[in-house]
Amino acid sequence: MSVDISRIKNIIESGKAVLGIELGSTRIKAVLIDDCNAPIASGSHEWENRYENGVWTYSLDDIWNGVQASYRDMVQDVKEKYGVDVHRLGAIGFSGMMHGYMAFDKDNNLLVPFRTWRNTITEEASEKLTALFSYHIPQRWSIAHLYQAMLNGEEHVKNVTFFTTLAGYIHWKLTGQKVLGVGEASGMFPIDIETGRFNKTMIAQFDEAAKQKGYDMHLAELLPDVKTAGEEAGILTEEGARLLDPTGTLEAGIPMCPPEGDAGTGMAATNSVARRTGNVSAGTSVFAMVVLEKELSSVYPEIDLVTTPSGDLVAMVHCNNCTSDLNAWVNVFREFMDAFGIKADMNELYGTLYRKALEGEKDCGGLLAYNYFSGEHITGFEEGRPLFVRTPDSHFNLANFMRVHLYTALGALKVGMDILLKKEGVKLDKIYGHGGLFKTKGVGQKIMAGAIDVPVSVMETAGEGGAWGIALLASYMIQKAEGESLDHYLNEKVFAGETGEEMQPDKEDVDGFDAFIERYKEGFAIERAAVDHLK
Repeated sequence: MSVDISRIKNIIESGKAVLGIELGSTRIKAVLIDDCNAPIASGSHEWENRYENGVWTYSLDDIWNGVQASYRDMVQDVKEKYGVDVHRLGAIGFSGMMHGYMAFDKDNNLLVPFRTWRNTITEEASEKLTALFSYHIPQRWSIAHLYQAMLNGEEHVKNVTFFTTLAGYIHWKLTGQKVLGVGEASGMFPIDIETGRFNKTMIAQFDEAAKQKGYDMHLAELLPDVKTAGEEAGILTEEGARLLDPTGTLEAGIPMCPPEGDAGTGMAATNSVARRTGNVSAGTSVFAMVVLEKELSSVYPEIDLVTTPSGDLVAMVHCNNCTSDLNAWVNVFREFMDAFGIKADMNELYGTLYRKALEGEKDCGGLLAYNYFSGEHITGFEEGRPLFVRTPDSHFNLANFMRVHLYTALGALKVGMDILLKKEGVKLDKIYGHGGLFKTKGVGQKIMAGAIDVPVSVMETAGEGGAWGIALLASYMIQKAEGESLDHYLNEKVFAGETGEEMQPDKEDVDGFDAFIERYKEGFAIERAAVDHLK
């Protein structure tokens, strides 16, 4: 152990450690890694968005206080573990929640409060831009926010000289460089996969649409520059060093990698940046990222198109609901045990009930459930009503009951994934699962494999999250060999053969889930009636 500590101490003191900081929706996390890409220290800061004047936002003070607090917490962790200060680093990377809108004037003043990805105030812009580009533009994308502001006739639009995302803003303030990593940029405006830059044809179309609204706009001049993983994106300035570390201990001059979004860092942290791979994050919400070999044949409102940090095209299926209803039912069983005076261990309770689901019939015995705590755009619901429904002759028992709630946690996701895998014929060799649904060994993994008919792997390291992912991207920038791809670097230098525990799909599970999903689609009228009549 002492050998390790002295080695790590030396890495930190010689300025070879690499830092990644990710701003999530409820937590800002800093992870410091060594020259072997292993985490050696971390820090975090809790924060919450606020709803002000009809907009979900974080203030500039929230942002900088949070960034400084997470960095300070990491430095304190280093001090406690290794007894040294952090003066210099090998590289730094920042990532944040993708999308959203931060617009600035010629004097670099923020024109309107930061509009986060969570806002659903751009429906008109989303629909009109999707039609204009023949390319799906979700409401949360930065360009939808800008165009909606035009449609609304907002005063600030004529003064915009630059707009970016949260990660892009922080990177700009620390380096003076207005840049974004291509994965993050792909959530601002469509990327031309051939060039790895913003789509010029669509930029021209947008400028023309803006002109029709009375704006003489050159969008290309307002957007950040786009860089791919491995490219340098500037260095930490003196001013930036003080912003990050007000104590004055951290030195300037540290190289910084392109800022990325949380989708891209999730791909790096799960080693799923190669074509024909993907990852599924399943917790309160669920989303799948699938790296494509070619463009899709049609535009689908259920599927967002973004890129990996290397610029490969990615199909994203994002659903609002996953485990909330499942958790609510598990809590009912906890109350049942409490009523009998039995103190439940929640991990054991979850594990027991999840494993019970594997004893259920493959099609859940005719049971039906919807886990919609909130609306679900993939299936066309603007609001949700959690439902459990059965016929008199359904096979109603505990195993089937638990199985149907695990199935429905992935129901909307399967609708989107079926478009990719069955309608578009997308080839997917394996997918990595992470998040709460996969915590009970072998259960969520088996259900997922049955849902999408693809091998599912779960890795221990996936729990390190996006802050580790952006640290890996910063490390790749300074450590990669000449011409080495990100995919190769992650495989050989980070994961080194670790593929996690893989589970193959079982044909009976696949057929059972397909039968369930037909019942699920046929039952939408029941969910619609509940939304309309259950206030």
